[in-house]
Amino acid sequence: MAAVTADPAAAAFAAAAEDREAQREEMPGLEEQWNQIENGESGRERPLRAGESWFLVDQRWYKQWEVYVQGGDQDASTFPGCINNAELFEEQINWCLKEGLMEGEDYMLLPAAAWHYLVSWYGLEHGQPPIERKVIELYSIPKVEVYPVKLLLVQHGDTETVLTAQFSLTDSVDLILHTARDQFLVDPEEDARLWVKNSEGYLDRLYNTHVTLLDAALETGQLVIMEIRNKDGSWPSTQMHVMSNMSEEDEDFQGQPGICGLTNLGNTCFMNSALQCLSNVPQLTEYFLDNRYLEELNFHNPLGMRGELAEAYADLVKQTWSGCHRFVVPNVFKNKVGHFASQFLGYQQHDSQELLSFLLDGLHEDLNRVKKKEYVELCDAAGRPDQEVAQEAWQNHKRRNDSVIVDTFHGLFKSTLVCPVCGNVSVTFDPFCYLSVPLPVCHQRVLEVFFVPMDPCRKPEQHRVVVPKKGNISDLCVALSKHTGISADKMIVADVFSHRFYKLYQLEDPLSGILDRDDIFVYEVSGRIEPIEGSKDDIVVPVYLRERTPAQDYNNYCSLILFGHPLLVSVPQDRLSWEGLYNILMYRLSRYVTKPTSDEEEDGEEKGEDDSSDEEEKDQMPGPSTWGIFRDSEWEQAGASSGTTKRCPFLLDNCFRTSHWPPKQHRKPLFTLQAVDSNGTSDHTTSPEEVDTQPYIAMDWEPEMKRRYYDEVEAEGYVKHDCVGYMLKKAPVQLQECIELFTTVETLEKENPWYCSSCKRHQLATKKLDLWMLPKILIIHLKRFSFSKFSHEKLDTLVHFPIRDLDFSEFVIKPQNESAPELYKYDLIAVSNHYGGIRDGHYTTFACNKDSGQWHYFDDNSVLPVNENQIESKAAYVLFYQRQDIVRSQSQPSSSSDPASPACGSALTPEFMDVN
Repeated sequence: MAAVTADPAAAAFAAAAEDREAQREEMPGLEEQWNQIENGESGRERPLRAGESWFLVDQRWYKQWEVYVQGGDQDASTFPGCINNAELFEEQINWCLKEGLMEGEDYMLLPAAAWHYLVSWYGLEHGQPPIERKVIELYSIPKVEVYPVKLLLVQHGDTETVLTAQFSLTDSVDLILHTARDQFLVDPEEDARLWVKNSEGYLDRLYNTHVTLLDAALETGQLVIMEIRNKDGSWPSTQMHVMSNMSEEDEDFQGQPGICGLTNLGNTCFMNSALQCLSNVPQLTEYFLDNRYLEELNFHNPLGMRGELAEAYADLVKQTWSGCHRFVVPNVFKNKVGHFASQFLGYQQHDSQELLSFLLDGLHEDLNRVKKKEYVELCDAAGRPDQEVAQEAWQNHKRRNDSVIVDTFHGLFKSTLVCPVCGNVSVTFDPFCYLSVPLPVCHQRVLEVFFVPMDPCRKPEQHRVVVPKKGNISDLCVALSKHTGISADKMIVADVFSHRFYKLYQLEDPLSGILDRDDIFVYEVSGRIEPIEGSKDDIVVPVYLRERTPAQDYNNYCSLILFGHPLLVSVPQDRLSWEGLYNILMYRLSRYVTKPTSDEEEDGEEKGEDDSSDEEEKDQMPGPSTWGIFRDSEWEQAGASSGTTKRCPFLLDNCFRTSHWPPKQHRKPLFTLQAVDSNGTSDHTTSPEEVDTQPYIAMDWEPEMKRRYYDEVEAEGYVKHDCVGYMLKKAPVQLQECIELFTTVETLEKENPWYCSSCKRHQLATKKLDLWMLPKILIIHLKRFSFSKFSHEKLDTLVHFPIRDLDFSEFVIKPQNESAPELYKYDLIAVSNHYGGIRDGHYTTFACNKDSGQWHYFDDNSVLPVNENQIESKAAYVLFYQRQDIVRSQSQPSSSSDPASPACGSALTPEFMDVN
């Protein structure tokens, strides 16, 4: 008999019918079903709560279920069967929802518990995924997110391969990054970042991966690009906009990580020096290389830079420590610094310590773990123990400031202020990031001056005199008197600039007003510029030299140009007239002004007669216009007849009756005399307001007369005194001396008084700083640059600083742990150098590589190995020390390393070290 084969479809139908019968038997009663699905915390009456899951159910199926349950007959034909959401899907491959579905018309929303009940009772159509959606809060209103955001994911450099991924508006951008990494099979050790294409077609960085898609304003259909960092530490997108860091032959270069130069972009050696120092701080560099910074970026700190400075620095560190570059072009970092600190815009020279201060503060705020700073009131010690006050101050500091910068670089001062009036003592503890220590300052300075003797046969003398820095002009005169033998009270000091007197100093004027670049002339005189009434002392007259130039316009006006060095001429009062002054000047200038012969004088007379027809025309010209001379007696008689009795020092009023000389009565002299103002560029008037002002006289020369009788070479000649070769010797100092000065009691300056809470007034209190707690990395800034109202100078004192075992135990006043001396000892790891003067110069760096322990010299692009004995120099400016209790990965190189050994490489020569 043939075997009967069962119909598979019929068998499946029968099995399904049996399953439904079994489900009906296991289902709770219809009334109980209704209560569980519609009512209570598990039912549709449950309020929406952000983060919970709700599920979509086809509206028709749900209505069928309502009919079935409300009918009251569990065996009725209205049984809805399996949950079937097929009508809600666009297609059944990717199971995407149809667009425009409406709640109550196309679907119903059920909380998770109700959905799971229905699935356990009725089942879900085979192959269909549940339609789970999250409850999100939009502007504080909970809402089921039926349509999540669909984003198009691509990789940088491969825009052909596009993947579609779905995210909630409340998902973080970090989830997009993780999804993209998973989808494109990116190695977990590789760095990646995201860009999004905006509505205008430009790409924007998604800096903050911790925000939600809603906060990032991401919308369905936007293109998100994932970029993978190159092996050399750079980003592909960056290389598209900047010059390449390497040539073709260097593409396969593999060197020691960290041994990488930085290109000078134009006066950016200060930035390169600061960056190389900071890059060789082991803890900070490893923090960035290990990507620990990514979890601590603070994008909302109003004091920070939206995390952009920290990211730019991280990129630079990864490039310089990739081992793939001989040098890196830091223009992206430079632009970022200039964007957030306008003082560093452009390509002017700046100070490496100023850049370092900005960078440390900026990195701290960008990486501050405190997202919302609370108000903290600063409290005075008020008699409490130091330990208690210090702990409170540090805790308060950490409540507002908590970052890798604080962990690494911040220490604690003890500041003690004492009121000089009532004795009130104020003690506070303040954090610090670096120590700016003063250098022991020499209280003397060397001034270079020119001494002009009264003896016309003697040339001016160049002198270098040692004077007190805080002295007066009288001290300069006394010092110069020892060189010249001329009494100090017969000297007048002047600042000469552009052939005129910029300033005539008084004896009580401070020497700080004289800059090193000033041209200082000291004149021997036999009188005073401002004589006392009734005194018979000589009158000192300031005299300028001017040359008349040919007419430059249709008015035939001539211009007068100053030349040579001005003079201070002593004139006896009985010779105080134009002709007397002329004769005295001829005597004073006799070394370089030749007196005309009798034949030349006759030629001058004839020429004067020939020119008489032009006198009327010349009267229209400014300055001297005639060539005759009245006798002194004629002037005196004229003065007597006028009844004028005004006193000198206004010489032009009763001693010189006109504003110029000579008059129209005599042969032509070598030069004419003209009363001028202190600039020597315009005629002096005799208005009543100027009666008591200092008169100035100009000697005006015709070009031909100057050419014939004035010897410019001889006039500019001078001799050097033996003292010119003198150099003020500066003894080297120990770094410990600078730290002692830093902790010395000082009195506050008038510009910075302290408000005494007891006196209720501002007082010039005494202040003392002490070191309480030291950081892991101690930065010591040597204050080589001195600035005051009148002077700027750089101190090139040699400071001896130890490479190892810098001991701070004698400076830390906090009770010490004697069993751990390494807590107070430091080893040098980097030095920022400055070569040159205060207005120009060059910055370089010495740094110890954290991996090899080898010292290198970083000079912009160039990097060379050096020995430890080459590190100390007068150029040392900022020192970086690491505390010995910090575990270091590198071993210390021996101080007796053989210069020819492979570890040292080609050591620098002293000549190379001194370049500017």
